[in-house]
Amino acid sequence: QVQLVESGGGLVQAGGSLRLSCAASGRIPSQYHMGWFRQAPGKERDFVAAITWSGRMTPYADSVKGRFTISRDDAKNTVYLQMNSLKPEDTAVYHCALKVGILFSNVADRFDYWGQGTQVTVSS
Repeated sequence: QVQLVESGGGLVQAGGSLRLSCAASGRIPSQYHMGWFRQAPGKERDFVAAITWSGRMTPYADSVKGRFTISRDDAKNTVYLQMNSLKPEDTAVYHCALKVGILFSNVADRFDYWGQGTQVTVSS
């Protein structure tokens, strides 16, 4: 089993920044992708960003391109999401997720482990 714990959420004004962290522990596989998803009240869980096991690919949702940056520190088993120029529409619960193996996907159902999520609220 793998455990994922997010941190770094909070309340910020529009235009501000937050940095989310996701620490993985337990039986971490040797090859895995990490992703961030978000879910606003009454909406589906949407893909935000991911980083492949090699770190060479970092796809983003169009809505966050140029504002969010995903990175990973394998020595710490941690993935980060730097969020800049935040907008009220970024308000959601942000979840990190881990997909075992080398086949990449940005579909939530393909990810194997999930964190509990951290609330991000952006005020206008």
